[in-house]
Formats: sequence, C-alpha cells, structure tokens
Amino acid sequence: MPTPTASTRYSLPAIALHWLLAVGLIGLLAFGWYMTGLPFSPARLKYYNWHKWAGVTILVLSLLRLVWRLTHRPPALPAAMVAAMPRWQHLAHHGVHHLLYLLFFAVPLLGWAYSSAAGFPIVWFGLWQLPNFVPADPALAEALKPWHMISAYTLAALIALHIAAALKHQFIDRDGLLRRMLPGKAA
Repeated sequence: MPTPTASTRYSLPAIALHWLLAVGLIGLLAFGWYMTGLPFSPARLKYYNWHKWAGVTILVLSLLRLVWRLTHRPPALPAAMVAAMPRWQHLAHHGVHHLLYLLFFAVPLLGWAYSSAAGFPIVWFGLWQLPNFVPADPALAEALKPWHMISAYTLAALIALHIAAALKHQFIDRDGLLRRMLPGKAA
C-alpha cells in the first residue's frame, strides 16, 4: 500500500475540518432520526433545540471548510490512482464531493427556514438568537419540513457512499487513498 507523501496528503486544517464534520454530521443525523420518533414531551423539545444548535454549528464548520477549500487547493490524486480508476469512478468521486458540499449547506439552511416559518426561533447554545431566515408562515413550514428531511436522508446516503468508497480503496484497491485524510505524519 503506497504511503502518502506531504504533497499528496491533505493539510492539517482540511483533515481536522473533515473529521469534525464527519463526526458532527453522523451524530446529528442519528440524533435527528432518534428525536423525531419520540412522543411530544419536554425532553423532545429540548432535543430539538440541541439539534438546531448542532445544525448551526455544522453550518459554521461547513462555511469554514468551504473557505479553506477555496483558498487552499487540495492535493491531486496520485497519477497511478487516477490511471487505475475507471472514468465512472472518477466522475462519481467529483460528483459525490460536490453534492456533499451542497448538502452541508442545504440541510441546515432548510432546517433553519423550517424553524423560522414554524415560528420557532433558533437561540444558538441558548445565548444568541439568530434572525428568522424566512417570515413565520405555517403553510411554508409545512412545505419546507419534508425538504429538510429528504435532504438529510440524501446527505446520509451520500455519506454512506463516501465511506463505502473510502473503505473500498483501503481494503480492496489498497491504494492508500484513505491515508491521505487520516491524521498523522506524512512520509
């Protein structure tokens, strides 16, 4: 298995943002799925607030990650890896990454819009009330609610696909792709 060099590895900030978002998104998706199945109670209301706080945090981390990505070019895939990858995999690689970035923003923004339209403000960590993203409108809230859910499930599916592809590269192709994004020293 090839060892990535400093020129083929992601930078430390890119790696940190990747793993912070990975853990945050997987946790938030699981928590969102769990809390929506609970009966109405004070605990469920508290969990919804936590979910909103985490969603805004994901939005901030996503913005940081996008700014880093736009200002720091990611390392190119090693030429041998590109040569061994079928065209459809190369297209899927780029397509999934672009869709992930889109959904990093769409899911929390749809949640924020839904919360605003439903008349429930977001008070980030109980300290800072965010402005309403859209005006309160029950009909709009009902229209937005399924889009937040659909986009979240789509994001979960793309994350699963991303993980599956990384594991394929690690255990089947044995090409060192995963090691480019793991914390630690480069060769």
